[in-house]
Amino acid sequence: QLVLVESGGGLVQPGGSLRLSCKVSGDTLDDYAIGWFRQAPGKERLGVSCITNTGSMTNYPDSVKGRFTVSRDNAKNMAYLQMNNLKPDDSAVYYCAARTWSPLATSCPWEYHYYGQGTQVTVSS
Repeated sequence: QLVLVESGGGLVQPGGSLRLSCKVSGDTLDDYAIGWFRQAPGKERLGVSCITNTGSMTNYPDSVKGRFTVSRDNAKNMAYLQMNNLKPDDSAVYYCAARTWSPLATSCPWEYHYYGQGTQVTVSS
């Protein structure tokens, strides 16, 4: 059973930065694509980034492109989401997610099987 634990959330002022971390246990991360999602109160969960098994390909929606950067360290079973120039609309609970994925894939998925418990990000002055 794969277990994902997020950390690094908190309160930040508009324009500030946060780095979220995702610790994965229960299997080697080499076999999994990683996604990051967020959900604000009363809204649906939305994907904000994904990354292939080797980190060779990433993808972002327009709402965060140029501000968010996803990365991973398979040797440490860790994934990260660097968030810069944060805006109040970025406030949400952020989740990391994983699913088995071909290491030969040239794109990352937006549907996942395993999710962490989430970490709150609040952007406010």
